[in-house]
Amino acid sequence: MERLDERPFPPGDYDVVLVGSGPGGLQTAYSLARTGIPRCAVISRDPAPGGMFRRFPVYQRLISWTKPDAPFERGTREYEWYDHNSLVGDEREHQALAPEFMDRAFDVPARPEMEAALVEFATRGDVRVRYGCEWLSTRRDDAGFVLGTSDGEYRCRVCVFAIGVTEPWVAPIPGLEAAPHYVAANAPERYQGKSVFIVGKRNSGFELAQGLLPWARRIVLGSPRPVDVAMLAFSPLSIRYLSPYTEHIRGGTGSYVVDAAIERVERHANGYRIHASGTTWEGELELEVDEVIAATGFRAPVRDLPTVGVAMVNDGRMPAQTPYWESVSVPGIYFAGNMTQASPGLRKHGATSSSGSVNGYRYNARVLARHIAEKHFGLGRERRSLNGDEVVPYLLGELAHAPELWTQKGYLARVVDIDGADSIRDEGIVPLADFVDRDDGDSCAVAVEYDADGTIIPVVYLRRGGHLVEHSLPPHPLHRFGTDEHRQQLAACLAPLLSQKTNASRV
Repeated sequence: MERLDERPFPPGDYDVVLVGSGPGGLQTAYSLARTGIPRCAVISRDPAPGGMFRRFPVYQRLISWTKPDAPFERGTREYEWYDHNSLVGDEREHQALAPEFMDRAFDVPARPEMEAALVEFATRGDVRVRYGCEWLSTRRDDAGFVLGTSDGEYRCRVCVFAIGVTEPWVAPIPGLEAAPHYVAANAPERYQGKSVFIVGKRNSGFELAQGLLPWARRIVLGSPRPVDVAMLAFSPLSIRYLSPYTEHIRGGTGSYVVDAAIERVERHANGYRIHASGTTWEGELELEVDEVIAATGFRAPVRDLPTVGVAMVNDGRMPAQTPYWESVSVPGIYFAGNMTQASPGLRKHGATSSSGSVNGYRYNARVLARHIAEKHFGLGRERRSLNGDEVVPYLLGELAHAPELWTQKGYLARVVDIDGADSIRDEGIVPLADFVDRDDGDSCAVAVEYDADGTIIPVVYLRRGGHLVEHSLPPHPLHRFGTDEHRQQLAACLAPLLSQKTNASRV
């Protein structure tokens, strides 16, 4: 990587301009650089790599695991399932970097360890970024887009924004604006002996509560929706933060998790007064507390993108996106990093993607870079050809070990195209929603998914003559999907397509 004072990518004309140097920006920049697109510029307002992990989580410990010693060797594709924090590279020295910085006090990295791993990835992977260059404005012209920055104007055919979802969003609750947001929370010891009300019961709320348990006299978390423990497998709420909830269930510890609509927050000389009404119980609640913290979420800092036509979703907090993370309303504008969670996928049985976390969007970035290269610049990639007898064992291997499928359950899929007059080709990892929406060609896709009961199962999708059929294969207690039973069932599912190829080859 260049020295930070040697600033590449001066203002001017480029094919692609990428904004951001957090994990999503670094992974996308790394992947774009390997597509063959000739002129890609990367800019960032930050002074160095890391993005949100230069500041968050506020209590310094991540929730996503990395297992330094695992059943597979570091640097292998299979190992990625055991390492949810490293970015993914094409060469061994670019892979599995997070474990190198962990002190193993926990199986999750501390914030400085994660930041160090990202800096190392940028260094070893030669991810070049123009730091200290802040994106300020956006407009369209005949050739594409013009980005105004603190250094000047950048013109490009395609924009990619990896700017995070880190701007505080405060729920429209009267008086809540007087309380600090999660991003402005004090150090845990500053709450010693105090009564604290946390508005919100998702990751940031429970992270705060977990950090305050050794210090606060009383902790109350409140929001309208209950914690549905039966749906934790589908939920973005990490069970690592649930100690305050388990203490609430046992009772008598000073931790409470309340299902209540917060009606207003009143500030007074000695603290705050909370007015709320029950949602899963009847009645009103009035609480006197010393401190209130709004853990009500975040929004993407999209600046003026809505004025150039970018449609927004989720209360205007994130841009609406296609399955390939392109703006649904402004072609040529793409999003990377944790903003890709706004492309929802199929959401079968209520399951969400992992696109809000590094372990998910690192794979989205690879798919995105390849898609931009092919769609906008005609840079095709070589598709591996398969023989008919290779298809079943190959797909079984993907179902058993592919980190893309296991991390992005029901969201990313491995696709094989079967052309009876030509060949069988591996089409790679694609968004499952895109595959399901297609209506051309004979092909199959495999994905790892949850069923309605939360059990992990392999699923096969077949398209033949424009007709799509879905087959669920059986679960296994150790998630071993390469058994004889799975092999036989997958072969039976694929038989109509593979026999078509065999028959065509005989003509």
